[in-house]
Amino acid sequence: MNVASILDGKVLLSSEIPLSKPTIAYLQRTEQLLPIRSIEHNLTGMQCKRCGNQKRNLFAQIDCGRCGHTHLYCRQCVESGRVLACEPLWLWQGNQASWLWQNEPCHWQGSLTPAQQQAADVITQAVATQQKEQLVWAVCGAGKTEMLFPAITKAITSQKRICLATPRADVVRELFPRFCQAFPETAMEALYAGTEDRTGVGQLVISTTHQLIRYQQAFDVMIIDEIDAFPFHHDPTLPKLAARACKEYATNIYLTATPRPKQRRLIRQKKLPVTFVPLRFHGHPLPVPQLKQEFNLRKKYKQHKPSAALEQLLHAHNQTRQLLIFVPTIEWAIAIASDHKATFVHAEDTNRKEKIDQFRQKKLQRLVTTTILERGVTFPSVDVIVLDAGHSVFDEAALVQIAGRAGRSPDDPTGNVWFIHQGKTEAIKEAIRQIKSMNKKARK
Repeated sequence: MNVASILDGKVLLSSEIPLSKPTIAYLQRTEQLLPIRSIEHNLTGMQCKRCGNQKRNLFAQIDCGRCGHTHLYCRQCVESGRVLACEPLWLWQGNQASWLWQNEPCHWQGSLTPAQQQAADVITQAVATQQKEQLVWAVCGAGKTEMLFPAITKAITSQKRICLATPRADVVRELFPRFCQAFPETAMEALYAGTEDRTGVGQLVISTTHQLIRYQQAFDVMIIDEIDAFPFHHDPTLPKLAARACKEYATNIYLTATPRPKQRRLIRQKKLPVTFVPLRFHGHPLPVPQLKQEFNLRKKYKQHKPSAALEQLLHAHNQTRQLLIFVPTIEWAIAIASDHKATFVHAEDTNRKEKIDQFRQKKLQRLVTTTILERGVTFPSVDVIVLDAGHSVFDEAALVQIAGRAGRSPDDPTGNVWFIHQGKTEAIKEAIRQIKSMNKKARK
Protein backbone atom coordinates (compact mmCIF):
# COMPACT_ATOMS: atom_id res chain seq x y z
CA MET A 1 0.00 0.00 0.00
CA ASN A 2 1.54 3.32 -1.01
CA VAL A 3 1.99 6.14 1.49
CA ALA A 4 -0.34 8.53 -0.35
CA SER A 5 -3.36 6.29 0.24
CA ILE A 6 -2.63 6.45 3.99
CA LEU A 7 -1.93 10.17 4.35
CA ASP A 8 -3.69 11.97 1.50
CA GLY A 9 -6.43 14.29 2.70
CA LYS A 10 -5.57 14.02 6.38
CA VAL A 11 -4.44 16.43 9.10
CA LEU A 12 -2.72 14.43 11.84
CA LEU A 13 -0.84 14.65 15.09
CA SER A 14 2.65 13.13 14.99
CA SER A 15 1.43 10.21 17.10
CA GLU A 16 -1.31 9.44 14.55
CA ILE A 17 0.97 8.91 11.55
CA PRO A 18 1.00 5.09 11.17
CA LEU A 19 4.50 4.85 9.67
CA SER A 20 7.99 4.08 10.92
CA LYS A 21 10.14 6.94 12.24
CA PRO A 22 12.64 6.71 9.33
CA THR A 23 9.78 6.87 6.80
CA ILE A 24 8.22 9.86 8.56
CA ALA A 25 11.61 11.60 8.69
CA TYR A 26 12.10 11.00 4.95
CA LEU A 27 8.66 12.39 4.10
CA GLN A 28 9.33 15.47 6.23
CA ARG A 29 12.78 15.97 4.70
CA THR A 30 11.38 15.74 1.17
CA GLU A 31 8.54 18.13 2.12
CA GLN A 32 5.81 15.59 1.43
CA LEU A 33 4.64 16.06 5.01
CA LEU A 34 4.13 19.73 5.81
CA PRO A 35 4.02 20.99 9.42
CA ILE A 36 1.47 23.66 10.36
CA ARG A 37 0.89 25.40 13.68
CA SER A 38 -1.59 23.46 15.76
CA ILE A 39 -2.75 26.56 17.65
CA GLU A 40 -2.62 29.77 15.69
CA HIS A 41 -2.73 33.30 17.13
CA ASN A 42 -4.45 35.96 15.03
CA LEU A 43 -6.05 39.38 15.35
CA THR A 44 -9.24 37.99 16.89
CA GLY A 45 -7.51 35.69 19.38
CA MET A 46 -6.46 32.09 18.82
CA GLN A 47 -7.68 29.08 16.88
CA CYS A 48 -7.10 25.34 17.09
CA LYS A 49 -6.27 24.26 13.53
CA ARG A 50 -7.47 20.73 14.25
CA CYS A 51 -11.06 21.36 15.38
CA GLY A 52 -11.46 25.07 14.59
CA ASN A 53 -12.09 26.08 18.23
CA GLN A 54 -11.76 29.84 18.83
CA LYS A 55 -13.36 30.03 22.28
CA ARG A 56 -10.85 31.31 24.81
CA ASN A 57 -12.46 29.32 27.65
CA LEU A 58 -11.78 26.09 25.74
CA PHE A 59 -8.03 26.67 25.74
CA ALA A 60 -5.94 25.97 28.85
CA GLN A 61 -2.32 26.06 29.99
CA ILE A 62 -0.35 22.88 30.56
CA ASP A 63 3.09 22.13 31.97
CA CYS A 64 4.33 20.20 28.97
CA GLY A 65 6.47 17.13 29.57
CA ARG A 66 7.33 17.09 25.87
CA CYS A 67 9.10 20.45 25.59
CA GLY A 68 9.49 21.41 29.25
CA HIS A 69 7.56 24.66 28.92
CA THR A 70 4.11 25.88 29.92
CA HIS A 71 1.86 26.58 26.97
CA LEU A 72 -1.65 26.22 25.54
CA TYR A 73 -3.58 23.15 24.56
CA CYS A 74 -7.10 22.82 23.12
CA ARG A 75 -9.72 21.36 25.45
CA GLN A 76 -12.48 21.10 22.84
CA CYS A 77 -10.94 18.23 20.90
CA VAL A 78 -8.83 16.65 23.64
CA GLU A 79 -10.76 13.37 23.42
CA SER A 80 -9.43 12.92 19.88
CA GLY A 81 -5.83 13.44 21.02
CA ARG A 82 -4.34 16.41 22.86
CA VAL A 83 -3.37 19.31 20.59
CA LEU A 84 -0.33 21.07 22.13
CA ALA A 85 0.95 24.47 21.05
CA CYS A 86 4.50 23.06 20.86
CA GLU A 87 3.57 20.25 18.46
CA PRO A 88 2.62 20.83 14.82
CA LEU A 89 -0.10 19.15 12.82
CA TRP A 90 0.99 17.40 9.63
CA LEU A 91 -0.54 17.81 6.18
CA TRP A 92 0.20 15.59 3.19
CA GLN A 93 1.73 17.44 0.23
CA GLY A 94 2.79 14.46 -1.89
CA ASN A 95 0.97 12.67 -4.70
CA GLN A 96 -2.77 12.13 -4.53
CA ALA A 97 -4.00 8.71 -3.49
CA SER A 98 -4.92 6.36 -6.30
CA TRP A 99 -7.48 3.60 -5.93
CA LEU A 100 -8.05 0.20 -7.47
CA TRP A 101 -9.89 0.60 -10.78
CA GLN A 102 -13.12 -1.41 -10.75
CA ASN A 103 -15.62 -1.84 -13.55
CA GLU A 104 -18.35 -3.44 -11.41
CA PRO A 105 -17.61 -2.69 -7.75
CA CYS A 106 -21.13 -3.34 -6.43
CA HIS A 107 -22.00 -6.99 -5.73
CA TRP A 108 -25.42 -6.32 -4.24
CA GLN A 109 -27.96 -8.63 -5.87
CA GLY A 110 -31.15 -6.93 -4.71
CA SER A 111 -33.45 -4.63 -6.64
CA LEU A 112 -34.84 -1.19 -5.90
CA THR A 113 -38.51 -0.27 -5.79
CA PRO A 114 -39.66 2.38 -8.29
CA ALA A 115 -39.60 5.03 -5.53
CA GLN A 116 -36.11 3.99 -4.45
CA GLN A 117 -34.89 3.90 -8.05
CA GLN A 118 -36.14 7.42 -8.69
CA ALA A 119 -34.19 8.73 -5.69
CA ALA A 120 -31.13 6.64 -6.59
CA ASP A 121 -31.12 8.16 -10.09
CA VAL A 122 -31.21 11.68 -8.62
CA ILE A 123 -28.31 10.92 -6.25
CA THR A 124 -26.26 9.29 -9.02
CA GLN A 125 -26.83 12.25 -11.33
CA ALA A 126 -25.68 14.61 -8.57
CA VAL A 127 -22.44 12.64 -8.18
CA ALA A 128 -21.87 12.37 -11.93
CA THR A 129 -22.31 16.12 -12.50
CA GLN A 130 -20.50 17.25 -9.33
CA GLN A 131 -23.68 18.90 -8.10
CA LYS A 132 -22.94 20.81 -4.90
CA GLU A 133 -25.87 19.61 -2.73
CA GLN A 134 -28.80 17.21 -2.80
CA LEU A 135 -31.22 16.42 0.01
CA VAL A 136 -33.00 13.07 0.11
CA TRP A 137 -36.13 13.29 2.29
CA ALA A 138 -37.09 9.66 2.82
CA VAL A 139 -39.36 8.17 5.46
CA CYS A 140 -37.99 5.83 8.13
CA GLY A 141 -37.70 2.40 6.53
CA ALA A 142 -37.56 3.68 2.94
CA GLY A 143 -34.27 1.85 2.37
CA LYS A 144 -31.89 4.81 2.15
CA THR A 145 -28.79 2.59 2.32
CA GLU A 146 -29.71 0.67 -0.83
CA MET A 147 -30.59 3.91 -2.63
CA LEU A 148 -26.96 4.97 -2.22
CA PHE A 149 -25.48 1.92 -3.94
CA PRO A 150 -25.76 3.18 -7.57
CA ALA A 151 -24.23 6.58 -6.72
CA ILE A 152 -21.38 4.99 -4.75
CA THR A 153 -20.83 2.59 -7.65
CA LYS A 154 -20.58 5.59 -10.00
CA ALA A 155 -18.11 7.32 -7.68
CA ILE A 156 -15.90 4.24 -7.31
CA THR A 157 -15.77 3.58 -11.06
CA SER A 158 -14.80 7.25 -11.47
CA GLN A 159 -11.92 6.73 -8.99
CA LYS A 160 -13.52 9.10 -6.49
CA ARG A 161 -13.25 8.95 -2.73
CA ILE A 162 -16.45 8.74 -0.68
CA CYS A 163 -17.35 9.33 2.95
CA LEU A 164 -20.61 8.25 4.54
CA ALA A 165 -20.75 10.18 7.82
CA THR A 166 -23.36 9.70 10.51
CA PRO A 167 -23.70 11.24 13.98
CA ARG A 168 -23.76 7.96 15.90
CA ALA A 169 -21.37 5.04 16.33
CA ASP A 170 -24.22 2.50 16.52
CA VAL A 171 -25.17 3.42 12.96
CA VAL A 172 -21.57 3.02 11.73
CA ARG A 173 -21.41 -0.45 13.29
CA GLU A 174 -24.64 -1.42 11.55
CA LEU A 175 -23.77 0.04 8.13
CA PHE A 176 -20.15 -1.10 7.81
CA PRO A 177 -20.77 -4.87 7.31
CA ARG A 178 -23.56 -4.10 4.82
CA PHE A 179 -21.23 -1.97 2.71
CA CYS A 180 -18.40 -4.51 3.00
CA GLN A 181 -20.76 -7.12 1.60
CA ALA A 182 -21.98 -4.82 -1.19
CA PHE A 183 -18.50 -3.53 -2.18
CA PRO A 184 -16.10 -6.36 -1.25
CA GLU A 185 -13.18 -5.21 -3.45
CA THR A 186 -13.21 -1.59 -2.28
CA ALA A 187 -10.73 -0.29 0.33
CA MET A 188 -12.99 0.55 3.25
CA GLU A 189 -12.78 1.40 6.94
CA ALA A 190 -15.17 2.15 9.80
CA LEU A 191 -14.28 5.05 12.08
CA TYR A 192 -15.72 5.65 15.55
CA ALA A 193 -14.33 5.75 19.07
CA GLY A 194 -12.93 2.32 19.88
CA THR A 195 -13.28 0.96 16.34
CA GLU A 196 -11.49 -2.23 15.38
CA ASP A 197 -11.89 -1.49 11.67
CA ARG A 198 -9.52 1.49 11.36
CA THR A 199 -7.03 0.57 8.64
CA GLY A 200 -5.85 4.07 7.77
CA VAL A 201 -6.79 3.39 4.15
CA GLY A 202 -10.24 3.95 2.72
CA GLN A 203 -11.66 4.88 -0.65
CA LEU A 204 -15.03 4.43 1.05
CA VAL A 205 -15.03 5.61 4.67
CA ILE A 206 -17.98 4.95 7.02
CA SER A 207 -17.49 7.33 9.91
CA THR A 208 -19.03 9.21 12.78
CA THR A 209 -18.98 12.94 12.11
CA HIS A 210 -16.59 13.42 15.05
CA GLN A 211 -13.91 11.34 13.29
CA LEU A 212 -13.81 13.83 10.38
CA ILE A 213 -11.53 15.91 12.59
CA ARG A 214 -8.61 14.07 10.96
CA TYR A 215 -9.53 14.96 7.35
CA GLN A 216 -9.00 17.98 5.12
CA GLN A 217 -9.73 18.22 1.39
CA ALA A 218 -10.12 14.44 1.26
CA PHE A 219 -13.48 13.45 -0.25
CA ASP A 220 -15.10 13.89 -3.65
CA VAL A 221 -18.46 12.74 -2.29
CA MET A 222 -19.71 13.47 1.23
CA ILE A 223 -22.90 11.71 2.34
CA ILE A 224 -24.30 12.94 5.66
CA ASP A 225 -26.78 10.44 7.02
CA GLU A 226 -29.37 11.76 9.51
CA ILE A 227 -28.36 15.40 8.98
CA ASP A 228 -30.96 16.47 11.53
CA ALA A 229 -29.70 14.22 14.34
CA PHE A 230 -27.93 15.01 17.58
CA PRO A 231 -25.08 15.88 17.88
CA PHE A 232 -24.57 16.99 14.25
CA HIS A 233 -27.60 19.28 14.39
CA HIS A 234 -26.63 20.83 17.76
CA ASP A 235 -22.84 21.17 17.52
CA PRO A 236 -21.71 23.79 14.95
CA THR A 237 -18.20 22.29 14.97
CA LEU A 238 -19.36 19.10 13.24
CA PRO A 239 -20.77 20.67 10.02
CA LYS A 240 -17.55 22.68 9.77
CA LEU A 241 -15.44 19.52 10.06
CA ALA A 242 -17.57 17.84 7.39
CA ALA A 243 -17.14 20.83 5.07
CA ARG A 244 -13.37 20.89 5.64
CA ALA A 245 -13.13 17.17 4.83
CA CYS A 246 -14.55 17.82 1.34
CA LYS A 247 -12.60 18.72 -1.76
CA GLU A 248 -13.44 22.04 -3.40
CA TYR A 249 -15.87 20.60 -5.94
CA ALA A 250 -17.26 17.79 -3.79
CA THR A 251 -20.87 16.63 -3.97
CA ASN A 252 -22.76 16.71 -0.67
CA ILE A 253 -25.68 14.31 -0.25
CA TYR A 254 -27.89 14.80 2.81
CA LEU A 255 -30.20 12.04 4.04
CA THR A 256 -33.03 12.55 6.49
CA ALA A 257 -36.51 11.42 7.41
CA THR A 258 -37.09 14.53 9.51
CA PRO A 259 -35.52 17.69 8.08
CA ARG A 260 -35.17 20.58 10.48
CA PRO A 261 -36.82 23.99 9.90
CA LYS A 262 -33.58 25.30 8.32
CA GLN A 263 -33.64 22.63 5.60
CA ARG A 264 -37.38 23.04 5.05
CA ARG A 265 -36.92 26.78 4.61
CA LEU A 266 -34.15 26.24 2.04
CA ILE A 267 -36.38 23.75 0.21
CA ARG A 268 -39.24 26.25 0.07
CA GLN A 269 -36.85 28.93 -1.19
CA LYS A 270 -35.60 26.47 -3.83
CA LYS A 271 -32.06 26.85 -2.53
CA LEU A 272 -31.70 23.17 -1.66
CA PRO A 273 -32.62 20.50 -4.24
CA VAL A 274 -34.77 17.76 -2.70
CA THR A 275 -36.15 14.40 -3.74
CA PHE A 276 -38.94 12.77 -1.70
CA VAL A 277 -39.36 9.09 -0.88
CA PRO A 278 -42.61 8.96 1.15
CA LEU A 279 -43.03 5.19 0.83
CA ARG A 280 -41.34 2.45 2.84
CA PHE A 281 -39.51 -0.10 0.71
CA HIS A 282 -42.10 -2.81 1.49
CA GLY A 283 -44.97 -0.53 0.41
CA HIS A 284 -46.73 -0.29 3.77
CA PRO A 285 -47.38 3.03 5.54
CA LEU A 286 -45.65 4.32 8.62
CA PRO A 287 -47.37 3.25 11.84
CA VAL A 288 -49.37 6.11 13.31
CA PRO A 289 -48.73 6.38 17.07
CA GLN A 290 -51.58 5.61 19.45
CA LEU A 291 -51.89 8.06 22.34
CA LYS A 292 -52.27 6.98 25.95
CA GLN A 293 -52.81 9.86 28.37
CA GLU A 294 -51.91 9.42 32.02
CA PHE A 295 -52.26 12.28 34.47
CA ASN A 296 -49.43 12.99 36.95
CA LEU A 297 -47.09 10.64 35.08
CA ARG A 298 -43.91 12.43 36.20
CA LYS A 299 -45.19 12.80 39.74
CA LYS A 300 -45.79 9.04 39.89
CA TYR A 301 -42.24 8.43 38.68
CA LYS A 302 -40.79 10.69 41.41
CA GLN A 303 -42.89 8.83 43.98
CA HIS A 304 -41.67 5.48 42.60
CA LYS A 305 -45.18 4.52 41.56
CA PRO A 306 -45.78 2.50 38.36
CA SER A 307 -47.33 3.96 35.25
CA ALA A 308 -50.80 2.46 34.87
CA ALA A 309 -50.73 2.90 31.08
CA LEU A 310 -47.35 1.18 30.80
CA GLU A 311 -48.46 -1.69 33.03
CA GLN A 312 -51.59 -2.15 30.91
CA LEU A 313 -49.63 -2.22 27.64
CA LEU A 314 -47.01 -4.63 28.98
CA HIS A 315 -49.69 -6.97 30.31
CA ALA A 316 -51.54 -7.05 26.99
CA HIS A 317 -48.46 -7.11 24.75
CA ASN A 318 -47.98 -10.02 22.36
CA GLN A 319 -45.00 -11.91 23.78
CA THR A 320 -43.99 -13.20 20.33
CA ARG A 321 -42.94 -9.66 19.40
CA GLN A 322 -40.03 -7.71 20.83
CA LEU A 323 -40.60 -4.40 22.56
CA LEU A 324 -38.55 -1.20 22.61
CA ILE A 325 -39.41 1.10 25.51
CA PHE A 326 -38.08 4.65 25.11
CA VAL A 327 -37.67 6.80 28.22
CA PRO A 328 -36.43 10.40 28.60
CA THR A 329 -33.63 9.87 31.16
CA ILE A 330 -31.08 7.28 32.24
CA GLU A 331 -32.58 7.25 35.76
CA TRP A 332 -35.97 6.37 34.33
CA ALA A 333 -34.42 3.64 32.17
CA ILE A 334 -32.81 2.05 35.23
CA ALA A 335 -36.06 2.24 37.20
CA ILE A 336 -38.25 0.72 34.45
CA ALA A 337 -35.74 -2.03 33.71
CA SER A 338 -35.51 -2.90 37.40
CA ASP A 339 -39.28 -2.98 37.89
CA HIS A 340 -39.86 -5.24 34.89
CA LYS A 341 -36.66 -7.34 34.88
CA ALA A 342 -35.67 -5.92 31.52
CA THR A 343 -32.34 -4.80 30.05
CA PHE A 344 -31.63 -1.09 29.62
CA VAL A 345 -29.15 0.77 27.43
CA HIS A 346 -27.97 4.38 27.20
CA ALA A 347 -25.16 6.46 25.69
CA GLU A 348 -22.70 5.98 28.59
CA ASP A 349 -23.33 2.23 28.81
CA THR A 350 -20.01 0.46 28.13
CA ASN A 351 -21.91 -2.73 27.22
CA ARG A 352 -24.39 -1.09 24.87
CA LYS A 353 -23.03 -2.78 21.72
CA GLU A 354 -23.40 -6.23 23.30
CA LYS A 355 -26.92 -5.46 24.56
CA ILE A 356 -28.06 -4.15 21.17
CA ASP A 357 -26.61 -7.24 19.50
CA GLN A 358 -28.47 -9.47 21.96
CA PHE A 359 -31.71 -7.66 21.19
CA ARG A 360 -31.07 -7.97 17.46
CA GLN A 361 -30.44 -11.70 17.90
CA LYS A 362 -33.75 -11.92 19.85
CA LYS A 363 -32.04 -13.03 23.03
CA LEU A 364 -33.88 -10.18 24.79
CA GLN A 365 -37.64 -9.71 24.61
CA ARG A 366 -37.66 -6.14 25.95
CA LEU A 367 -35.09 -3.37 25.78
CA VAL A 368 -35.44 -0.08 27.66
CA THR A 369 -33.52 2.74 25.99
CA THR A 370 -32.92 6.46 25.93
CA THR A 371 -32.95 8.31 22.61
CA ILE A 372 -29.69 6.67 21.45
CA LEU A 373 -31.78 4.10 19.53
CA GLU A 374 -34.21 6.62 18.04
CA ARG A 375 -32.70 6.24 14.57
CA GLY A 376 -30.27 4.39 12.34
CA VAL A 377 -30.85 0.90 13.76
CA THR A 378 -33.17 -1.75 12.39
CA PHE A 379 -34.90 -4.51 14.32
CA PRO A 380 -37.46 -6.70 12.59
CA SER A 381 -40.81 -7.24 14.30
CA VAL A 382 -40.73 -4.77 17.17
CA ASP A 383 -43.38 -2.68 18.87
CA VAL A 384 -42.50 0.65 20.45
CA ILE A 385 -43.57 2.47 23.60
CA VAL A 386 -42.51 6.02 24.41
CA LEU A 387 -42.92 6.76 28.10
CA ASP A 388 -43.52 10.46 28.82
CA ALA A 389 -43.62 11.34 25.14
CA GLY A 390 -44.25 14.96 26.11
CA HIS A 391 -40.81 15.31 27.73
CA SER A 392 -38.57 17.98 26.21
CA VAL A 393 -36.00 15.43 24.96
CA PHE A 394 -38.63 14.04 22.59
CA ASP A 395 -38.92 16.74 19.95
CA GLU A 396 -40.88 16.26 16.73
CA ALA A 397 -37.96 14.70 14.86
CA ALA A 398 -37.18 12.27 17.69
CA LEU A 399 -40.80 11.10 17.94
CA VAL A 400 -41.07 10.53 14.17
CA GLN A 401 -37.80 8.60 14.17
CA ILE A 402 -38.82 6.52 17.19
CA ALA A 403 -42.14 5.64 15.56
CA GLY A 404 -40.13 4.60 12.52
CA ARG A 405 -38.46 1.78 14.46
CA ALA A 406 -41.70 -0.24 14.15
CA GLY A 407 -42.95 -2.06 11.08
CA ARG A 408 -39.65 -2.08 9.21
CA SER A 409 -39.74 -5.71 8.07
CA PRO A 410 -41.72 -6.82 4.99
CA ASP A 411 -42.65 -9.91 7.01
CA ASP A 412 -44.06 -7.72 9.78
CA PRO A 413 -44.79 -4.27 8.34
CA THR A 414 -47.50 -3.11 10.75
CA GLY A 415 -45.83 -2.67 14.13
CA ASN A 416 -47.53 -0.81 16.96
CA VAL A 417 -46.40 2.49 18.47
CA TRP A 418 -47.77 3.96 21.70
CA PHE A 419 -47.04 7.42 23.12
CA ILE A 420 -47.74 7.58 26.88
CA HIS A 421 -48.04 11.23 27.90
CA GLN A 422 -49.53 13.46 30.55
CA GLY A 423 -50.64 16.08 28.03
CA LYS A 424 -50.26 16.47 24.26
CA THR A 425 -47.37 18.75 23.31
CA GLU A 426 -46.78 20.51 20.00
CA ALA A 427 -44.02 17.98 19.31
CA ILE A 428 -46.46 15.07 19.70
CA LYS A 429 -49.08 16.74 17.50
CA GLU A 430 -46.55 17.73 14.81
CA ALA A 431 -44.95 14.26 14.78
CA ILE A 432 -48.31 12.59 14.16
CA ARG A 433 -49.20 15.22 11.57
CA GLN A 434 -45.91 14.59 9.73
CA ILE A 435 -46.39 10.80 9.76
CA LYS A 436 -49.94 11.13 8.39
CA SER A 437 -48.73 13.62 5.76
CA MET A 438 -46.02 11.25 4.48
CA ASN A 439 -48.52 8.37 4.41
CA LYS A 440 -50.87 10.55 2.35
CA LYS A 441 -48.07 11.33 -0.12
CA ALA A 442 -47.24 7.63 -0.29
CA ARG A 443 -50.85 6.76 -1.18
CA LYS A 444 -50.75 9.27 -4.04
